[in-house]
Amino acid sequence: MKERIVMWLLVTGLLFCLPLTDIMNVHALQDTAERDLSDLQAENENSDSEQPVDLRILQQRYPEIFFLQGPTDQKRIALTFDDGPDPRFSNDVLDVLKQYNVPATFFVLGSKAIANPEIVKRMQNEGHVIGNHTYAHPNLVEEADLETLEREVMRTEDALNEIIGYRTKLFRPPYGFLYNELVEKLGNMDYYVIAWSVDSLDWQEDPPEVITSKVVDNIHPGAIILMHDGAESSGDRTNTILSLQQIIPKLQEQGYEFVTVPDLLNIPFEK
Repeated sequence: MKERIVMWLLVTGLLFCLPLTDIMNVHALQDTAERDLSDLQAENENSDSEQPVDLRILQQRYPEIFFLQGPTDQKRIALTFDDGPDPRFSNDVLDVLKQYNVPATFFVLGSKAIANPEIVKRMQNEGHVIGNHTYAHPNLVEEADLETLEREVMRTEDALNEIIGYRTKLFRPPYGFLYNELVEKLGNMDYYVIAWSVDSLDWQEDPPEVITSKVVDNIHPGAIILMHDGAESSGDRTNTILSLQQIIPKLQEQGYEFVTVPDLLNIPFEK
C-alpha cells in the first residue's frame, strides 16, 4: 500500500512539474524575443536618424550647388567670416580688412543682423558680400526637419533684404552640418551652399600665431578660408583679429589675391 502511495505521489509530481518547466521555458523565450525585437527596433531607429554627410561627398553629389573651393589655376582666395555681426569683434575685423584693402564674405545670423543692422550696412558699404547663416544657428542635421531649415533661412533672408536691399543666394550651414535632402532643399530655394577648404579653427581661441599657421600652412589657390567674427557671450575673437594682421600680409607677399566668394566662384550673390 505504501509503495502505491509513493508511486502515485511521484507520478503526480511529474505531471505538475513538467508543464511548469515548459511554461517557464516559454516565458523565457518570449522575454528573449521581446528583447531582441526591442534591440532591432533601436538599431533601425539609429540607422534611420540623419547624420552629417562629409562636405567633400556633398560637393561631389551636388557640384552645381555645393562649393568647397574655387578654381586652382590662379592664386585667388576668399576670406569668409561666420556668426556675426558681433559689436564686440566685427568692427575690428572690418578695420583690418579696410587697412589691407581686402574684400571678404560674411555669413551672418539673422538674429544678430536685426540687432546690429549698422554693422551689416558697413559690411556692404565697404565692398563685402553678405551671406545667410540661418537665424539662430541651429544644428540642422539634429533638427532633421526641412521646415526648420526653410524657416531659419527665410527669416534671415527677409531680415537681410530689409537691411541691404537684396536677397542673398549664398548660404553656409551652422557647424557645416548637412545631409542630402537639406542640400536639395537649399537648391530648390535658389541658394548656393558655401563650405570651405581651409579651416582656421579660430573658435578654439588659440594664440594668433597658431591661427595664422593653420591658415598659411594649408593655403592653396582657390581656397575658401573659414574664420569667425562672431561668438557666443563667453567667446572671444580677439585672437582672430590679431591673426588677420599676420595672415593677410603673409599671403599677399606670396602673391595671393583676396576676393569675395562670388568673384572666386564666378557665381551671382543676389537672387
